[in-house]
Amino acid sequence: MHYHFIAIGGAAMHNMAMALQDDGNKITGSDDKIFDPSLSRLKAKGLLPEKDGWFPEDISKDIDAVVLGMHAKKDNPELLKAQELGLKIYSYPELIYKLSKNKTRVVIGGSHGKTTITAMILHVLDFYDKDFDFMVGAQLEGFDNMVKLSDAGLIILEGDEYLASPIDLRPKFHIYKPQIALISGIAWDHINVFPSKEEYEEQFKIFCELMEDVGTLVYNETDPAVKKIAESESKRLFLLPYYFTQYKVKNNRTQINFNGREYELNIFGKHNLLNMEGARKVCRRLGINNRMFFQAMKTFEGASNRLEVFHETERGVVYRDFAHAPSKLEATVEAVKKNHGDEPLVAVFELHTYSSLNPEFLPEYKNTMDEADEAIVFYNPKTLEHKGLPPLKESQVRKHFGLEDKLNVFTDPKELKDYLYKIDYPKFNLLMMSSGSFEGLDFDKLVSHLFPKE
Repeated sequence: MHYHFIAIGGAAMHNMAMALQDDGNKITGSDDKIFDPSLSRLKAKGLLPEKDGWFPEDISKDIDAVVLGMHAKKDNPELLKAQELGLKIYSYPELIYKLSKNKTRVVIGGSHGKTTITAMILHVLDFYDKDFDFMVGAQLEGFDNMVKLSDAGLIILEGDEYLASPIDLRPKFHIYKPQIALISGIAWDHINVFPSKEEYEEQFKIFCELMEDVGTLVYNETDPAVKKIAESESKRLFLLPYYFTQYKVKNNRTQINFNGREYELNIFGKHNLLNMEGARKVCRRLGINNRMFFQAMKTFEGASNRLEVFHETERGVVYRDFAHAPSKLEATVEAVKKNHGDEPLVAVFELHTYSSLNPEFLPEYKNTMDEADEAIVFYNPKTLEHKGLPPLKESQVRKHFGLEDKLNVFTDPKELKDYLYKIDYPKFNLLMMSSGSFEGLDFDKLVSHLFPKE
């Protein structure tokens, strides 16, 4: 098959392009701008477009199918040409569903934790050399790609609730119709698409309704919204609730006792241990017993940029996390603080998504960084302009985060960098949280400055 990717530089798009090439297909693609790591990875595979831009003259009937990324617009010239020629056009979730119709489909959904839970399941299956396909939203240790498509009979999918493509306005996870699904939690997000909490929650109800009959729904029983949706499907689906497990922290390591056996884990924090319980329940449905699961989890290091230990010395630890939703932000700050006791925690959060920069959504962040000894919020006014949002005042941010005395707000990347470079505690921990990049802040240089080698 010849697949042409419009907006091939996206995280999921470029990984899927590489996976399809690995499976023997011909791949071409285009994009108006491609950044690393997509750029380097596409180049290494010989898939990097020769020039930036859209080239409708390259769209012909020789193409078997077009894969349309969310970054493209409805009036994209290549898309218009493909429609004119009557070519088959897929969003990437549509194509994944087409290629996995005859597989057992496991979909991990939720406002937060879905990448981590998916990563845990993949790690355990890989630990026992199981044959499976997958799509996950972060680069994982031990996996060359974020997507694998083969003739395996099982596929594990991270189920995003955002829209599938510019011409397919369904949430991505509505398309997969799984036999086994998990919902980790529901916390209002994507305000630009779902303007009310009720409308957002409805998408998860529809997700459950679209599951295969007599399927299995694993759900976080501690989340009232999730529990209500799950129990409404009790006559049609097999329900498997999960909840918090008991644990203790010793020498910055998490220890749990399960059925009389002690296990020491690399992950930490109440939120991550809750995620692990969800992953365990899914793995049970896939034939992995509890002892096997925990044995594999002893070697799980986490997904890239998901509460990742970026640097560790005797003077402190630097963490990176993708956190942007209020509930995830609060859980991450709390987990890091609890893991290090009385040591000062400097927590830095970038407002980067449409929701987080929206004045109507900002109140959702009230008290989410209270556990930090020093809290810093950064946003770039240019990002607001790019997203078509009204200007945001620093006073609004201070008011809605509710940390008048210990909150520093920065809107200039250089001022943020200068401030971080001047942090001076005998021993402290630094937590950097963003779905962006703090406008290109060089983490390696920052760490080298704050924690110079003895």
